[in-house]
Amino acid sequence: MEAARQYDVHEAKTRFSRMLQQVESGEEVVISRAGEPIAKVVPLRPGADRTDYGVLRGRIRIAEDFDDLPDDIADAFGMPPRPDCPTVWRTCCAPSPRSVSVP
Repeated sequence: MEAARQYDVHEAKTRFSRMLQQVESGEEVVISRAGEPIAKVVPLRPGADRTDYGVLRGRIRIAEDFDDLPDDIADAFGMPPRPDCPTVWRTCCAPSPRSVSVP
């Protein structure tokens, strides 16, 4: 592979459009300050087209305890353990939007 073209900061500002053309054509460009490389500009990989929705169906499994929130994590978020859920703070114990009174 060919060495990346190197520009100093001033030259990169002056020749920015040319630098982008080089990157678009697949080259990598290095920007340096006082001879020290500080950044690398590389072409973006083409994005994946997601047209096959559901391709992972049956391949992903959600654990039974997915909604269980251990007390230490609930405490870290400022949620005190619920008396009706003594060991784990469960979403089933969380007040539903319908049961919360708004002043």
